[in-house]
Amino acid sequence: MGTERVRSSVELVGQALDRIEAVDGRVGAFVTVLAGQAREEAARRDAEAAAGQARGPLHGQPVAVKDLVDMAGVVTAAGSPKLAAHRAERDAEVVRRLRAAGMVIVGKTRTHEFAYGVQTPGTVNPWDEARIAGGSSGGSAAAVAAGMVDYAIGTDTAGSIRIPAACCGVVGLKPTYGTVPVAGVFPLSWSCDHVGPIAAGVAEAGLLLEVLSGVPAAAPSPLPPANLRLSRLAGEELALVDRP
Repeated sequence: MGTERVRSSVELVGQALDRIEAVDGRVGAFVTVLAGQAREEAARRDAEAAAGQARGPLHGQPVAVKDLVDMAGVVTAAGSPKLAAHRAERDAEVVRRLRAAGMVIVGKTRTHEFAYGVQTPGTVNPWDEARIAGGSSGGSAAAVAAGMVDYAIGTDTAGSIRIPAACCGVVGLKPTYGTVPVAGVFPLSWSCDHVGPIAAGVAEAGLLLEVLSGVPAAAPSPLPPANLRLSRLAGEELALVDRP
């Protein structure tokens, strides 16, 4: 049996850009496509790999980020015409981590204005264009479902990763609060906002979460505190709960 040839980053990114050009006119997943920048970065990733400097399992892979996430020199409009000229001065921490892992950002995906909604106007469900993609990370979920990218970044305050992932039939994860940094991500509710992966499969989502969190999935869990205490709820409030 032969082994499958490992595709270069230039090939992977080119395939993603070709797919975006072919189908995004009707899906509406992207607000910004960084074709030239992505192709140049892919060539650098291939040069690194050839020199034995691959940065991990996602080295050279194309990824899309939600239009709440800052990329230096690129507009972060947060889905709002009011911020259409707002160019970020620096990368968000999650973008820095994507780049450090060798991933190539091909564009920014559509979101509800200020991430406040569950439909993502302008984006349709790739499986049925008469249906919604969900929101507010609908652009990221639709991009993955339509085969434009295998990896995308979403945000979740009250369902904004989980809803579009469910609508589009892809894998989305809301990480534990604080697992992924939110610095450089336009806030909806600073105490409830999460950044997380949307991907084509569970394994892909796991790899992307490792990159975003900076913690390998195989890392041991911290030990519970020595003075762990357990509590139980008691009182008349329980009388309001329906009996099974």
